[in-house]
Amino acid sequence: MNGTKYEHDEDAAAALRQTSLRVTKQRIAVLDAVRDHPHADTETVIRSVRESLPAVSHQAVYDSLHTLTEVGLVRCIQPSGSVARYERRIGDNHHHLVCRSCNLIVDVDCTIGQAPCLTPSHDAGFVIEQAEVTFWGLCPDCAHVGVQAAGDSQPSVV
Repeated sequence: MNGTKYEHDEDAAAALRQTSLRVTKQRIAVLDAVRDHPHADTETVIRSVRESLPAVSHQAVYDSLHTLTEVGLVRCIQPSGSVARYERRIGDNHHHLVCRSCNLIVDVDCTIGQAPCLTPSHDAGFVIEQAEVTFWGLCPDCAHVGVQAAGDSQPSVV
């Protein structure tokens, strides 16, 4: 039974127990939704949770996301101009690529690998624990569409 829903539920329950959180169907469903939809926004998580728990309220999902983020089982990112997004990839030092056109978000490993992987020119006395980097550009599909659109346009004659 490699990779079955049952195994995922057991993994989620074990993770909840390790943080001393009560194991609930809502929390397991939220953890599963975030795992199945990396970088999902809240509405995507709610839709996914409602596939297994149709009566779950928006508030229950919001509360679960908040609690799971607070204990470190879920990471919340919010690229500039975007709604909050959630991911299960935690405990490592990774950053994100964001497409300016379609808003696709992709994980990118830190080139150094040790947190924090960036050193500021001046730390102002802070003990730095983490650095967040967001790379902005166009994903391959959007870049391809942009190149095609630019090739289709004819230069104007004045």
